[in-house]
Amino acid sequence: MHVSLDTMVDTLKAAAESSRLRILALLSRGDLTVSDLTEILGQSQPRVSRHLKLLLEAGLIGRYQEGSWAFFRLSDADSARDFVMGLVSGIRGADPQVERDLERLASVKRKRQDRAVEYFSVNAASWDHIRSLHVPDRAVEAAMLKLVGKRPFQSMLDLGIGTGRLLEIFSPLYRRGVGIDMSREMLTVARANLDKAGVSNAQVRQGDIFAPPVERDAFDLVTIHQVLHYLDDPARAIHEAARLLRPAGRLVIVDFAPHALEFLREEHAHM
Repeated sequence: MHVSLDTMVDTLKAAAESSRLRILALLSRGDLTVSDLTEILGQSQPRVSRHLKLLLEAGLIGRYQEGSWAFFRLSDADSARDFVMGLVSGIRGADPQVERDLERLASVKRKRQDRAVEYFSVNAASWDHIRSLHVPDRAVEAAMLKLVGKRPFQSMLDLGIGTGRLLEIFSPLYRRGVGIDMSREMLTVARANLDKAGVSNAQVRQGDIFAPPVERDAFDLVTIHQVLHYLDDPARAIHEAARLLRPAGRLVIVDFAPHALEFLREEHAHM
């Protein structure tokens, strides 16, 4: 971090407290709600909220809304994120309290996965039928990976995240990944899948594809996978996605070719 001496002192003061260091260590593993943190830390909600407020004011973490839930994550700023990772890397595996926190974090993530399994069990028949009409997923993924190449890049945005699969397969290449979806149920599924895959450099947020809650000119790769056929104005979505790209960034779109399958329009909202 390149900051003034006074700012650095304030930042260190914000982090230099055992509960706040525990929170930073947990958020380095993924996004969490206040309820998640109170369960893991064994502290009251007002106390946890106070710690979060101080970390927010110091610019070490960020906050975003998903329906009625507020999620917290490490700051999007690379300098702040690197600073936090440097702090917490030295206490992982060396402190019994942090190890207990990580065990409780694993329990919280298992509950997320259980909710995801429940959602898919209710919708499994519909998902399987529609998937039978797709090009096989592995073939699509292989084509996308070949198109993007093997060179690492800074940031990726997936619009209409679905199950979170694209953020998972590209995670070795990007430093920071973000997924956007309007459906809280799908965000639950994606978050659980990313947790299960051990992807800690990605986050998911609720948002509108026509007005995504991210900065413009900020991403090296933007993907839109099997989303446009649900939209009444796909051209507008593509235009908005292009505005989110950094110079020389890439936009990758995967979708159905034109078809005459009326049941997809009538039963599954294809446009």
